[in-house]
Amino acid sequence: MKQYVIALDQGTTSSRAVIFDKQGNIVTLAQYPFTQIYPQPGWVEHDPMEILDTELRAAAAAFEKSGLSPTDIAAIGITNQRETTILWEKATGKPVGNAIVWQCRRTASECRRLEADGMKDYIHEKTGLLLDPYFSATKIKWLLDQDPALRTRAENGEILFGTVDTWLIWNLTGGKVHTTDYSNAARTMLFDIEKLCWDKELCKALNIPECMLPTPVPSSMVYGYVAPGLPGLQYLAGTPISGSAGDQQAALFGQGCYHEGMVKNTYGTGCFTLMNIGGNNIRSKNGLITTIAWEVGGKLTYALEGSAFNAGSAIQWFRDECGMISSASEIDVLAESVPSSQGVYFVPAFTGLGAPYWDSYARGSFFGLTRGSGKAEMGRAILESIAFEVTDLVETMNQDAGMPIRELRVDGGASVSDFMMQFQADVLQTRVNRPQNVETTALGAACLAGLSTGVWESPEELEAIRKVQRVFSPKLPRPERDRLLANWRTAVRLSREWGENAVAL
Repeated sequence: MKQYVIALDQGTTSSRAVIFDKQGNIVTLAQYPFTQIYPQPGWVEHDPMEILDTELRAAAAAFEKSGLSPTDIAAIGITNQRETTILWEKATGKPVGNAIVWQCRRTASECRRLEADGMKDYIHEKTGLLLDPYFSATKIKWLLDQDPALRTRAENGEILFGTVDTWLIWNLTGGKVHTTDYSNAARTMLFDIEKLCWDKELCKALNIPECMLPTPVPSSMVYGYVAPGLPGLQYLAGTPISGSAGDQQAALFGQGCYHEGMVKNTYGTGCFTLMNIGGNNIRSKNGLITTIAWEVGGKLTYALEGSAFNAGSAIQWFRDECGMISSASEIDVLAESVPSSQGVYFVPAFTGLGAPYWDSYARGSFFGLTRGSGKAEMGRAILESIAFEVTDLVETMNQDAGMPIRELRVDGGASVSDFMMQFQADVLQTRVNRPQNVETTALGAACLAGLSTGVWESPEELEAIRKVQRVFSPKLPRPERDRLLANWRTAVRLSREWGENAVAL
């Protein structure tokens, strides 16, 4: 029996491929970074062809290193950076330009126009989302507005839209399948999360031709098969592509959060906290969003989500733009070399603030610097800021869901930091549970693909796959925690005031 699954994990800064066995163990892994493009302040783009090339290379490298035969591979699952928007020619498969990345804030003015037109409440009711440049819809509109000829071609069915999952499935199947799963469709700000279809009123309000949108489908099913002749994957031609979910929903699935009230946070480029709320389509009153987690076996599951736009990207900035460290892991050494941040606070609002603030104009800021502040205090403040962001998200989630969170399951690159996970438990005053395998996003995609091809029979069978590596319990006294959190929120307020005033100037 075929018992291995390849997960294609296409992230914001790199493309990865991970091969898992039936026990959820990693067989091999390959990863390639790709270029981040910043045309203007607050704008972020990717080259779709580089995304595709690095993902195919990663898949080929992982398969070659594994020593497995093509007959061992049961399926391919996909997980992806969400909201990132790609347009391409239906006839040639050629992108019409760079992808607009989820972090990009260029469409803030379009969101203000939609709000002035009274669309804010309608969007929240139909999509579960808040009106923000984060989501795909205004990005599609912006691309079409730049070129009237492009809009005409889109209206004639010549131009296709997709988030990264759609782009990969299209190319992996040789242009035969134009589809997206419900979890990714729910991130476009065009999708009715109750009726599970594109909303005609929203398409009309944004002047987006519905014919360019992919077909929405469940998260675990066979979408198509790997086409012959793909570079590096010629041996896998005919392999089913049978699972797909946005990266955060895939991580929730990979963390084994199959029951209502279970919560995970992924520490990636940003921070993303999701709570499984089952079939309850709860609407947040406090700046969170309601999204589709997955549909598996005919059962639709929703999630509450809070997103902080910049987390691991702040560590990258400290390394690459500031040159303060030569590797990301060095920031842990710096942080632990001093007893505290000495009153230094950092707000990582490089591309504005996400939940629960949703402020497109806030900007990254250090506060509390003195002559004695050095890179150790600054590095520690950066790590602490990430934990503060997650605390804001979890406390807001507690209010909306009406159920206290007793444990936070964690994953993502920065979750390997013992210092930050302990600080997270301290400021959250909740235990933090880290699995042995922190590649839970890729694991979630693999599980979704394996469920539809018989590798696993049910989510219940998958629960035994997750193994705990360490649990961090709170140690910081509550009054000290409250003081730190109050100072953090003062820093957030000041960063928002600066952004607003700078725009006015």
